[in-house]
Amino acid sequence: MKDDFLYGTEYRITQGKDLYHFNSDSELLGHFLRLKHSDTVLDIGTGSGVLLLYAAAQKPKELHGIDLFDEVIAQAAENCKRNGVEAFFTKAKVQEYTGGPFDAILCNPPYFKTDNPALISEDEKIAAARHEVYLTPEDLFASALRLSKDSGRLFMVHRASRLNELLFMADAYGWRAVRMRIAYASRKGIAKSVLLELRRHTKQELKIEPPAFLDKRETFIL
Repeated sequence: MKDDFLYGTEYRITQGKDLYHFNSDSELLGHFLRLKHSDTVLDIGTGSGVLLLYAAAQKPKELHGIDLFDEVIAQAAENCKRNGVEAFFTKAKVQEYTGGPFDAILCNPPYFKTDNPALISEDEKIAAARHEVYLTPEDLFASALRLSKDSGRLFMVHRASRLNELLFMADAYGWRAVRMRIAYASRKGIAKSVLLELRRHTKQELKIEPPAFLDKRETFIL
């Protein structure tokens, strides 16, 4: 087991040796969230519960997390309990999940495409977090649409190199980006990650927020 703290919070979590460990993208997305006290929140692919804990710091009404594996859910539930956060967990594929509707949906999805799942050499739980075997961008946008309220928001992080694809696909499912933030490797480095807040049924213009730099953690917090 590995014990870690969540940057910018008082929360500490335990991460199993054989489970996928959160990274800077999770921390970036955690600080990018903008939630209301009246919000019901769903974290898709909750992992160790990192995003739920970041969400809890903003004191929304209700927190829910789903994941594919019992071991992963048990760890997320223990981390929330350890930090005095109430959350509800369900083992389910998001394509089959029937909860909600939710005000806000959070997701740090798998980033890597694969045309042949047999090429994936990691443990199944780690592979599910890294490769689009169980969750593609299409699955995410379609499922988030089904599970969100008419005024729902979707918060996500992904590879900056796939931004064109993501915005085109989001629009096809009725989502419009209203906030964006880009994280760079360094001030002279290339863009690595993009953070998006998307909304349904809106004509709101896109707000592009100041960049974050992965070599300067203090820039994660706006």
